[in-house]
Amino acid sequence: MPSTARYSTSRSFYGRGVPTGVKWLLIVNSALFVLYFFAVRVGAGSWFSDFSLWPRAVITLPAFWQLFSYMFLHDPYGFAHILFNMLALWMFGSDLEWDWGTKRFLQYYFLCGVGAGVSVVVANVLFGSLDSRTIGASGAIYGLLLAFGVLYPDRIVLFSFLFPIKAKYFVMIIGAIAFLSSIGASGGGVSHVAHLGGMVFGFLFLKRKKRQFNLTIPVGRWYRQWKIHRARRKFDVYMRDRDSKRGPWVN
Repeated sequence: MPSTARYSTSRSFYGRGVPTGVKWLLIVNSALFVLYFFAVRVGAGSWFSDFSLWPRAVITLPAFWQLFSYMFLHDPYGFAHILFNMLALWMFGSDLEWDWGTKRFLQYYFLCGVGAGVSVVVANVLFGSLDSRTIGASGAIYGLLLAFGVLYPDRIVLFSFLFPIKAKYFVMIIGAIAFLSSIGASGGGVSHVAHLGGMVFGFLFLKRKKRQFNLTIPVGRWYRQWKIHRARRKFDVYMRDRDSKRGPWVN
């Protein structure tokens, strides 16, 4: 996929604000986190359990809604989980939504999130436990990181918020970490399979859409550019025809 040098400046941080899709994802995730946080502390946290991703329920009920709802729940015992996800959503999702449009951005976001959930269910059926539970938007967020690295490969990001690195190398590193972790032992309750699944489904989406049009340019902008190019060609033809009917220029 071609480099997008014309989008090399970090415009989402300056002047353009937060786009609609990212804004509402931030609001909904944060509001549900607050509700879950206080529900756990008053002994009502079990009410949210039906909305986490539980492979046994997905297969037997089938509770297919959990493939969607689990993305909006985050660890109620700390702030690091939701803080990282929402910060990454804002930092990396804003440019994608501005350039794709809200509809395509949300389509991609939820595809990655649901795809990550499917990956978790399949992995637990084959190798894990049907009674493990998964929550969080990390699968969708890792899909956003992949798209950012593919579409803005030379954009400089801060790895671990400390070390400047090109986006394409950043994505390679986190992809390798997710892959190696997914085939190893589970680390600290982190679903590395979800991370890897989100990136894989995101890559398949980008690869399919690449054949239809350049993903870095929204369809409306692409159509306007095509009309301008066509009008310019007609004008050039008209000028050539008019000049051919005139006599030689007099010096």
